[in-house]
Parts: sequence; C-alpha cells; structure tokens
Amino acid sequence: MQQRTLGTQGLVVSAIGYGSMGISAAYGPGDATGGAEAIRKAHELGVTHFDTAEMYGWGENEQIVGRAIAPFRDEVTVATKFGFTRPNLGVDSRPSHIREVIDASLQRLGVDHIDLVYQHRFDPGVPIEDVAGTVGEFITAGKVKYFGLSEAGETTLRRAHAVTPVTALQTEYSLFERDVERLFPVLRELGIGFVAYSPLGRGFLTGAAVPAAEYGPQDMRRADPRWQPGNFESNELAIGQLASLASEKDASVAQVALAWLLSRADDVVPIPGTRKVARVTENVRAAEVQLDSADLARIDQILPTGGRGDRYVASMLPAWV
Repeated sequence: MQQRTLGTQGLVVSAIGYGSMGISAAYGPGDATGGAEAIRKAHELGVTHFDTAEMYGWGENEQIVGRAIAPFRDEVTVATKFGFTRPNLGVDSRPSHIREVIDASLQRLGVDHIDLVYQHRFDPGVPIEDVAGTVGEFITAGKVKYFGLSEAGETTLRRAHAVTPVTALQTEYSLFERDVERLFPVLRELGIGFVAYSPLGRGFLTGAAVPAAEYGPQDMRRADPRWQPGNFESNELAIGQLASLASEKDASVAQVALAWLLSRADDVVPIPGTRKVARVTENVRAAEVQLDSADLARIDQILPTGGRGDRYVASMLPAWV
C-alpha cells in the first residue's frame, strides 16, 4: 500500500484508510462482528489509518475499533472526533467537554494516545481558538499527536491553524460531491492534508444502490436527497456510464471512484467504510488502478460537477464558516 503524508507535522498514513461509522450507525442495524473482521482484513492488506468518532454509536464504535486494532496498535494510526451531543445532535466544543470526550475516547479505544483528533462540527458558541488551544494541551501532554477539523471553512481553518497547527481537514468528497474543492487552495497554502469521508457516495458509487424507499428506517439513505425519485434515476444513469469505463480498466465502479480521488492530489486520503471483508479487498485494490488523462476527462464528462441532489437534507447541511 502506498503511503501519504497528511499536513506538515509528520502524519504518514496509508493512501486508502478505513472509515468505521457504518459498523455502528447510519446504514441500518450495526454489525460489530463483521466490522471487526473488516478492520482486521484492512490491516492485513496494508491499511494503516482507521477513523472513528464518539458519535458513532456513542462510544460503541470506538470500543469496536480499539479491540480490533489492539493486536497491531503500534503499526497503525487511529483518528476520532469530539463535538456532537445527544440526543439531538447538538454541538458542544467547550474546553471542559473536549477534555471529557478525549479522555473517554482514550479509555474506550484502549490506547495511551490518539493519533488524530478532529472537531466533528464547528460550534458557533465557542471560539475556535479555544478549541485549538484545548487540543493543543493534549498534544503537549502526549495524549494526542495531531489536530484536525471536520466540515470547516476557510476562516475557521486559518484561525485554528494559527493556534495549533491543523494536520487534516475531513469533509465529504467523491465523484458525487465536489464542493469542497473550493477549499483546496487554502489547504495547500497552510499545508493541511485532506481526508475524504463517504468517498463512495454513501454506497451509491459501489453500483449497489436501490431507491430510497427500499432502505430501512435506521438507514440514512432513506432520506438522502440523492436517492429520491428523479435524483436517483439521474445518478443511476451516471453509474452505468462509469461502469462502462470501469469494465475497460478491469476494475469496479468503486475502484474507479477511489482511484479518481487518489489522482486529485498526493495528500488526499479516502476512508471508505464497509462491514464486508470482500468489499475491503475491493477498496484497497483501487490503489492499483491507474487513470490516465483520457480516463479523467471521460469521468468529468459523466459527472462534471458531482451527482444530482444535496448530500444531506437541508437541516443537516454543514455550514463552512
């Protein structure tokens, strides 16, 4: 597996990471056993970066990830996040809450340090300088190695980076969702790496999507605008066109989608998630798929600006501040 450097503070990770949210949340009933097997397979195939969060199952996901990586903890990096509150997904990045969550995450993960800690969402009630400073205290203490932000905008990035260097920005990015590209110039200027979550468009880019009504009530795709009538058919048509290209490359649509992300810049790291060992193998092999200029131009013709439909319902769309 190729290695990539996130930011300028020295964080080196595998070119393709592993996102664990779906083990515990958002895609129907959780599967701790399948998730743990997928994590172990990912490591076997060379994945060294594993991403979790307090909010994914409110601690359960961190415990699953921690147990799964325990035998090879020193060979991998683990990222987690703070900032959401339950039951209604409010935000709380007060320093006291950050300290409470990071200490709890260390316990749940069963580690003596966390490699990368993100603010999960911007909190308008807390100056970002206070957030960066609090994470900086954990870095000084050796309990955290690197600081990241999720779904943050240029102003927040600059203000946070001035206090504690930001190693990575994590935001949704895929062939279906390209808006974040507007932030790439400031990331390059500040030396901040980029981690792409939902790099397979919440599964649509695997070619296995079905209409929204066919997903259960615990599955976020049931409400995702990209799965709704009209949008679904348009996006399904694009998948069919990508499948033709993928076939010519002796690859799957998912592999082409991940290879496209890897081609964007040498510090872009996608973190696809799955609970299936076979899918892990497919995802990891995307690093071997080579896309030439003609392939990239063809992809841009199929999806010049992304998929049809917003990535969240309006009430959940993050605001880049």
